Amino acid sequence: MSHPHSISRPIHPVSRPIHRVLVANRGEIAARVLRTCRHMGLGTVAVFSDADAHAPHVRLADVAVGLGPPPARDSYLAIDRIIAAARASGADAIHPGYGFLSENAGFAEAVTSAGLTFIGPSAMVISLLGSKKAAKERAIAAGVPVVPGYNGDDQARATLRAQALAIGFPLLVKASAGGGGKGMRVVRSADEVDAALDSAQREAASAFGDDTLILERYVDRPRHVEIQILGDHHGNLVHLWERECSIQRRHQKVIEEAPSPALSPEQRAAMGAAGVAVGRAVGYTSAGTVEFIVAPDGSYYFLEVNTRLQVEHPVTEATTGLDLVREQIRIARGEHLGYDRAPPQQGHAIEVRLYAEDPAHGYLPTIGTLARWELPTAPGLRVDAGVESGGEIGIHYDPMLAKVIAHAPTRTEAAGLLAWALEHAVIAGVTTNRAHLAAILRLPEFLAGELDTHFLERHQAALAVRDPAIAARAVTAATLWLHERARGTGPLPHVEPGWRNVWFADQQDAWHVDDRTVTAGYRHRGGGRFTLTLDGAAREVVVLSSDASTIAWRDGDLAHRATVVATHAGWHVAGAGWATDVARLPRLPDRATEVEPGSLIAPMPGKVIKLGAAVGDVVAAGTTLVVLEAMKMEQPVKTAVAGTVASIAVALGDQVAAEQVLAIVTPA
Repeated sequence: MSHPHSISRPIHPVSRPIHRVLVANRGEIAARVLRTCRHMGLGTVAVFSDADAHAPHVRLADVAVGLGPPPARDSYLAIDRIIAAARASGADAIHPGYGFLSENAGFAEAVTSAGLTFIGPSAMVISLLGSKKAAKERAIAAGVPVVPGYNGDDQARATLRAQALAIGFPLLVKASAGGGGKGMRVVRSADEVDAALDSAQREAASAFGDDTLILERYVDRPRHVEIQILGDHHGNLVHLWERECSIQRRHQKVIEEAPSPALSPEQRAAMGAAGVAVGRAVGYTSAGTVEFIVAPDGSYYFLEVNTRLQVEHPVTEATTGLDLVREQIRIARGEHLGYDRAPPQQGHAIEVRLYAEDPAHGYLPTIGTLARWELPTAPGLRVDAGVESGGEIGIHYDPMLAKVIAHAPTRTEAAGLLAWALEHAVIAGVTTNRAHLAAILRLPEFLAGELDTHFLERHQAALAVRDPAIAARAVTAATLWLHERARGTGPLPHVEPGWRNVWFADQQDAWHVDDRTVTAGYRHRGGGRFTLTLDGAAREVVVLSSDASTIAWRDGDLAHRATVVATHAGWHVAGAGWATDVARLPRLPDRATEVEPGSLIAPMPGKVIKLGAAVGDVVAAGTTLVVLEAMKMEQPVKTAVAGTVASIAVALGDQVAAEQVLAIVTPA
């Protein structure tokens, strides 16, 4: 392929008929693209790895083609296999979705070289804008403001370190070739520079195959605002307004909305014009996103261009009435946009990214089987999901399960509708950020629009508060439901479940819920009445009804109802506006599960990519001994105690299981 700087403007075909589209992706984005293709009367082809053979997106397509083993490099990133799948299935166009190969210029060129239509921008534009360095140069040439920093070709460690010190702190180190927070580190002092450069380069090389870094002055408490652009092959280029994406964790977006609650009409117009200027500077076609940061004083700076559909595109669709995938396909066919400006924004839309992760433990990705997957429906709600009940959430792919979007006349109503939907969802078997997202949407500061990219860090304490009433309600529901499920199953069906000859003592269980133990004692009084004692406090409850998955009871004057779903670790209990997981603890401890003091335990399954010490080394508390890679992110495992490394149970390249012992440190 030609060097990206050697072509000033790409050459596009004027007209390319499209009859059958292969979606080179998986999960919710594959399903979302397939649905639009079906609505347009186009034939559809899905591709899948061995791990996704029974995934929902496979069933949505007319034809599905297997690519190979679960690791993405052997399936979803295997360009030759995807091209072969298109030829075998009769597809004449390929939509890349987002992630995987969506911003891979080599893939776009391979598609067009095979005589197929690539539904996206040209390979030249992807190559040019895929380099944050080159994109920044084009933005400067277009008169768009940028953050001061270093974008040089010299990537020697000494050069990068010297430039970092010259730019000053706080500093942002980020991968030139990537996005999504991967290969990105915030550095606040000189002694953090080397470690940040090391980990950013390593993560960038793993995620993008390119460890080139750029350095930028870090703007404290910025807002992240992006402009959606859309261009056809006839010189028409428009912006479709902005999206606010300031709620982030680990530099990855969690909640997005349109319009931004912060922009004035003048700012909105100026940033829209800047987005179009960047697009025109490279002859942009198809859908793309020009990303900016907005400083507290209202000034804005160009960040990068994402040459693909964004995860958050549904909020733009909701507020403009456009289907962006349909627009991409129309453009790829050579059609005119048919409009020279965006439709006016209607109402307000907010999207949350529902992840398999544990916000209470550093947003660690989680895995497991989705014992139940149910989200409520209501006018104004949209769910783009890539999973279903019974599906396996594994280690090979991004942990996003679905996008949930609410559209309403006002921002307050959209936030309320979205929080309600999350609070009434039943998601059992995998820990998710469902409750965390709902709590964010209910925060007064969020509702007031007081946003920036440090929002979650600033409100961490408020979001970590757990209502003890939920734990008590869940234990009550699980205790009563299990009692009722045992009815009629013993050798004497007419005898009340739980009968024993020591009649004067309560039945007693210990439950693990919300990282604590709740002791529950109960005694049946006849007629569905129970005396229930939780952590020493007794009260009377009455079972109203129960079946295979629900329990209804009255506690004083309040009637409650909950769904109870068995999971691999216990039960998921969900009521109206609340949900949590409970596990009944064994009455006798299992000594085989105990670990030696000073043991470092793997927080998730993953691959060992770095060892930070050797046997015999003396280490301080907080030292990283092992770095794991899982779900496309690095996870450092640190020792909690100071001491001597007594043993290391893993080697570089090992695949480890969750809760596996990685090393042991003998405390000093």
